[in-house]
Order: sequence, then C-alpha cells, then structure tokens
Amino acid sequence: MDFPFQFSASAVLILFAFITPTIYYLFRIPGKGISKKRAPPEAAGAWPLIGHLHLLRGSQPPHITLGNLADKHGPIFTVKLGVHRALIVSNWEMAKECLRINDKAFATRPKTLAMDILGYNYSILSFSPYGTYWRLIRKIVTLEVLSNHRLEMFKHVREDEVRDAVGALYQQWILNKSNSQKLLVEMKRWFNDITLNIILKIIVSKRYVDHASHGEEKASDEWRDSLRTFLELSGMFVVSDALPFLRWLDLGGAEKAMKRTAKNLDHAVEKWLEEHKQRKASGTAKGEEDFMDLMLSVLDDAKELSNRSADTINKATCLVCYFSTILW
Repeated sequence: MDFPFQFSASAVLILFAFITPTIYYLFRIPGKGISKKRAPPEAAGAWPLIGHLHLLRGSQPPHITLGNLADKHGPIFTVKLGVHRALIVSNWEMAKECLRINDKAFATRPKTLAMDILGYNYSILSFSPYGTYWRLIRKIVTLEVLSNHRLEMFKHVREDEVRDAVGALYQQWILNKSNSQKLLVEMKRWFNDITLNIILKIIVSKRYVDHASHGEEKASDEWRDSLRTFLELSGMFVVSDALPFLRWLDLGGAEKAMKRTAKNLDHAVEKWLEEHKQRKASGTAKGEEDFMDLMLSVLDDAKELSNRSADTINKATCLVCYFSTILW
C-alpha cells in the first residue's frame, strides 16, 4: 500500500520530541507523590508544556507582570516556567520567611545550562548547591579574599596599580596632547582596567593590561570579550532551562556559544594554574602568596568534594572571585 505522505527520520524525531511530553503532561495523575497540603495557589493562565512563560514574553517588564499577578492572587503564589514551578513572594513578611527563617530551603539556585557548561558543572560558588562543598568554599573565600586582614595585606597592590595608571595617563597626555593642552580619555575603560588589574594581581599575581605597553592590548581585549560573553550567556534565557527535553535541539545556538566561551576562559585559567604548580614544585615562589597559591595549599591534602577535582575547584573559585568584583 502506498502512503500519501513520507516522513524523514529527523522529522519523526522532532515530532516525537514534542508529542511525548505533551502526552505526559495531559495524562499524568495530578499531585501524585506530592502533598497538596497548604500549597500556595497557582496563577491562572498556564498553557500546556510552557506554563506561564507566554505571560513574560511581552514588552512589559517581568516584575510588572508578576506584580499584577500578585494583586490578583495575593502575596504568595506559584507560576510554571516550563516544567518547573517557581514561588513568587511580593511582600517583606513573606520574603523574611523565605530568606531568613527558611533560608536553607532556598539556598540552592535552580540548575541552568549556563552554570553546567560555564560554571564547571556547578563548581562555581555562586551557583553550586547548598551543602558541604558550598560551605567550605564560602569559608575559604570569606577568610582569604574578603577578610579585613587580607584586604590590608594587599593594600600595596591597590596603591601600586593606581600610581602606575595615573603615571601612564600623564605620559599619554605628554605624548598626545593637542594644542589646547587637552587629551580625551575614556574614563570608564580606564577605571575598569585599574579594577581588573588589582583583582587579577590578588588572585593570580597577573595584570589584566600593562598601562605602559600597548602590545598586550589585543590579548586583554580578547579576555575582556570572553568575560562579557560569560556574563551575557549566564543571564540569557535558554529554552532548555524551562523545557529540558529540547536541549538536544540547541535552539538559538546558546549551548554552542557557551561551550566556546568556557573553552576560552578555561584555557587562560588552566595556564595560570600550571604556572603556579610549576613555581611551587620548583620552589621558586617569591613574595606573598596569591589566592591561587593559597587554594593549591588548601586543596593539596583535601579529598575530592562532590566528585570535583582539586584543579576544577581551584579554577572555578578563582574565576568566580574575579567575576564577583568586576565593575562594568
């Protein structure tokens, strides 16, 4: 018998990817295995599969849309973001209940594709799940990077970088000043370079850019682009975060871009780590320890935590310390 239609294998796979979750969603037993006792109300208007995502796609800012829903449903309610359910609170009493009284229940961030790929499989402190690993890394960062003692130790780094930057600016004025004795300077970038130099010196004893040398401009621009791309991709909405069964399609090419950016950043951080290891092994380390040196010492005798290697923990933690102090 001849059929009037013929389907390619790829068309059948795509059709199957959409139909299977739809059947599951429509015919699953509501509330099976989940206690409905005292559950907050769910906002009206959810669609099959995508939930309330369609309400957030308009020109109106999401917080306005959610505020309008709060006026209708009260100070606490839920919305469905694809297959995930999100709790929305809209007054300080409810926020206090969540963030102070029941803070441990809300300490773990939702899993996203960005933090899986860019965050060394959730090894970055800001996005790792609450537990033994999170508490240990937080303790190390708090004591060895953010403490008053550590900030005082690296006071000379801040002073040296500001002095060098001002000196380079003066030399630039001497060489390039116009007849009006004025020189135009992009101050936003100038302050950014100072900040990034200070942070990089504290973490890995490197400089982001040498104010006196223009030979490193290209390399620093590539590093700057990778940093910006990391932040952009980290905050991007990815379809597979809401509908995980569509990840294999890589709609919009987000996963490909994340893998490329992760490779570029890891290449740089891996190079720094190898330099620190070689310096430590040869005994040629000079001066005070930077944060990566400290992490090597702390993790030397430690066992792997949550199936993470010491190198992965070191790279992820140094990277997040760098990102957390960037001024754009």
